Amino acid sequence: MSSQIITRFAPSPTGYLHIGSARTALFNWLYARGRGGKFLLRIEDTDRARSTPEATQAIFTGMDWLGLDYDGEPVTQFDRAARHADVAHELLAAGRAYKCFSSQDEIAAFRDQARAAGRSTLFRSPWRDVEAANHPQGAYVVRIKAPQSGKTVIADQVQGDVIINNDQLDDMVLLRSDGTPVYMLAVVVDDHDMGVTTVIRGDDHLNNAARQMTIYHAMGWQIPVWAHIPLIHGSDGKKLSKRHGALGVDEYHAMGYSAAAMRNYLARLGWAHGNDEFFTDAQAQEWFAFGGIGKSPARFDFKKLSKLSGQHIATTDDAALLHELQAFLAVTGAPKLSDQTAAQMLSAMYCLKERARDFAELIDKAQFILAETPIIPDVKAQSALDNTGISILHELTPHLQNVTWNRDDLERVTSQIAETRGIGFGKIAAPIRAALAGRTATPSVFDMMLVLGRQDTIARLTDISAKEITD
Repeated sequence: MSSQIITRFAPSPTGYLHIGSARTALFNWLYARGRGGKFLLRIEDTDRARSTPEATQAIFTGMDWLGLDYDGEPVTQFDRAARHADVAHELLAAGRAYKCFSSQDEIAAFRDQARAAGRSTLFRSPWRDVEAANHPQGAYVVRIKAPQSGKTVIADQVQGDVIINNDQLDDMVLLRSDGTPVYMLAVVVDDHDMGVTTVIRGDDHLNNAARQMTIYHAMGWQIPVWAHIPLIHGSDGKKLSKRHGALGVDEYHAMGYSAAAMRNYLARLGWAHGNDEFFTDAQAQEWFAFGGIGKSPARFDFKKLSKLSGQHIATTDDAALLHELQAFLAVTGAPKLSDQTAAQMLSAMYCLKERARDFAELIDKAQFILAETPIIPDVKAQSALDNTGISILHELTPHLQNVTWNRDDLERVTSQIAETRGIGFGKIAAPIRAALAGRTATPSVFDMMLVLGRQDTIARLTDISAKEITD
């Protein structure tokens, strides 16, 4: 086995990319990247009835959004069926596997009799040690010769040593009666051929490890390092399901969460580095180790995710943030930003990203840029456009014609009007917000003025202040 760390993510394309599967991919990515290793992608599409091209594309799309880059081209498991079958025949020729001619009815009868007698229902094939010369004509499956005594020890990096009595292992099927390989065989062969050194996956696969080890031992292959991680539960401590909220990675993208925040949050689901909550990819790659993975299921918490998303949005480079915003708009079916609007959004990003927990909130804060003109104030904003508000806009507008267009001078002009009128700045800001954005919740009025520019700012103020002042 290679001295270089090689991990893999091996999802089945039978539906959306589950958030739990995304965390598994992340852990494999972190472990490999932090050690200068390789991270591989394998599509396990042996379930032909349920595997779909759409689900396969959802995996690629989800991985791309999460920023989990993989090395080389993805491997498609079904395309390697001939290689899997070759290994089964190799084991058969070496006497480490055998042909089983027992029918499904015979297997069912065996189990019924065992159940009635209070014995284990684990099927024991009568064909295990039958010489080939005594084989009948007809359909058969190929079964591995599993050890029937002693113990199998799964040396797991998370769960510790897990001991399985070998009398609890059956001679599992390797090839079906139609000659097609089973999933358990395909996984082992693919992991070996791909050079996988470390298998990080959900602890629902823990028992599979013992059965897969029978193939490793029979082939004389080195067993990979096992690390079986606890599953993710909902806030109520029960297995994560639709009732807890979104399950697919695509849903979280459409909800507007930052991809960096998703990586950060998923890393913290079941793994910890001291008390660190907010961290970068580089830090996560450096810190990630099996010792930090807990043995109990992690609980998904939307509030923590939102907080982290806001922190990552606030610290992300403006250009990168705009790029991610464009992707968010695309995935939600919203119109693409024009070049002019995108330029304005970029210039405004410094004030938009403050306290925005997700891209939906960032878009909401940017409505003063995105709104069509003339601005139509909503009901709350309209209340600021009474006679006093309109007169403030009338007084302010001429000053803006010639003032130097920087924050200090804009603040000076508005402050002078507030002092002259003997009112607080809030009374000045309210009608300005209404005129520039048509709403009461906006970025700073000075930020809006700077982003919109002199011409657009004055045009909006003039349009609103054209309203007649009543007695």
